[in-house]
Amino acid sequence: MIQNTAERIKSNNRRINWTWFFILLVGVLLIVGSFCYTLNVSWTKFASNRIFTNLFSMLAEMLPPDFSVVKTLGEPIIETLAMSVMATLLAVIISFPLSFLAAKNTSISSSIRNIVKGVFNALRAIPELIMGVIFVASVGFGILPGILALGFHSVGMLGKFYAEAIEKVDPGLNEAIESVGGSRFHVIVFSVIPQILGHSVDYSLYRWEYNFRASTVVGLIGAGGIGFQLIASLRIMQYREVFAILFVIFILVQLVDGFGNMIRSRIIEGEG
Repeated sequence: MIQNTAERIKSNNRRINWTWFFILLVGVLLIVGSFCYTLNVSWTKFASNRIFTNLFSMLAEMLPPDFSVVKTLGEPIIETLAMSVMATLLAVIISFPLSFLAAKNTSISSSIRNIVKGVFNALRAIPELIMGVIFVASVGFGILPGILALGFHSVGMLGKFYAEAIEKVDPGLNEAIESVGGSRFHVIVFSVIPQILGHSVDYSLYRWEYNFRASTVVGLIGAGGIGFQLIASLRIMQYREVFAILFVIFILVQLVDGFGNMIRSRIIEGEG
């Protein structure tokens, strides 16, 4: 029996080694192939000094920044903030309950789990910018298409993170509740949710920070916010205004990230 166990361990080790070899081989091929392809199609641009000349020329046109445009950014900033908050809220409301159907240890059946995971994968596969174009064409300009685009894309991301967190909970607590007659609902409410709550808040904050940055991008296609103001200045080649708007975006992103880090640190202290 001991000999059979040792042989199984050796067999598993060999499979693991071959698996890592395959992963590393594919990774190396992807890196080397992508590098060679990039050089092949873009070598003339790399070899030319025009790329640096054009870049420095545009940077020179941005200086000094025209901060007079800042007084017109009040409403766009509010729109960007509202867009990111509402998109994250929409994603949490939809993805959190669905994640229990996507996790192995809480799903009703494997068929439902695969369907929900497929929905999450589909929403992640479509970039926010493409969703934004679709919703702008559907509902018109404004922050609503931005909220819908960022929100539904975030459903795919948060749903994946929530489901993975659910699958990593301590099964002992689940079994303890079941042993005293607890139903699936009791297990979720009194065991799973308390264990994943801190991680879920952390994931949601990260997604809000991401949505705030992404909201400036979807604004470029008419979804409102400060991105819409940025593209307006770019279209008329007011590069000094562009620099000032980019500086404001940088400051706002730092503030949002700092606020999210403050909340996360309080959560960590509470768990400690």
